[in-house]
Amino acid sequence: MNYTIGEFARLTGLSIDTLRYYEKEALIKPERNTRNQRVFTEKDVQWVRFILRLKQIGMPIKEMKTYAKLREEGDDTIVERIELLYQQQQSLHEQKAVIENHLNFLSQKIETYQEMLKNNA
Repeated sequence: MNYTIGEFARLTGLSIDTLRYYEKEALIKPERNTRNQRVFTEKDVQWVRFILRLKQIGMPIKEMKTYAKLREEGDDTIVERIELLYQQQQSLHEQKAVIENHLNFLSQKIETYQEMLKNNA
C-alpha cells in the first residue's frame, strides 16, 4: 500500500515537517510519483518505526544517519550496522549503571531518614 505524506504522517504519528526534516537529513528516502509527490510504502512505515526506536534509545542523529546510509548500501554493511548497535547498547549499559548508582544513593538517604524518624518517635 502507498501513502501520501499526510497519510504517512498520521500513520507514524510524526508531523509533515518532521518527515521532511528526516528526508533532508537522509534518514528516509521516499519514492516520488509522476507529479513529484512523496510516496511512502509499508517498508517506509517499518523503517520509520525503527528510526523512532533508535531515537527513543538515545542514538544521536549523526549515528542514525550513518546507520541509514549503511542500510541503503545493502547487506555488505551488516557488520558496520551491528557495530553501531553495539556502541548504542554499551552507551545504554553505562547510563543504566549511572541510574542504578543514583537509585542506590536515594535508597540509602531514604533509609537514613526513616531511621531518624523511628529514633525520634
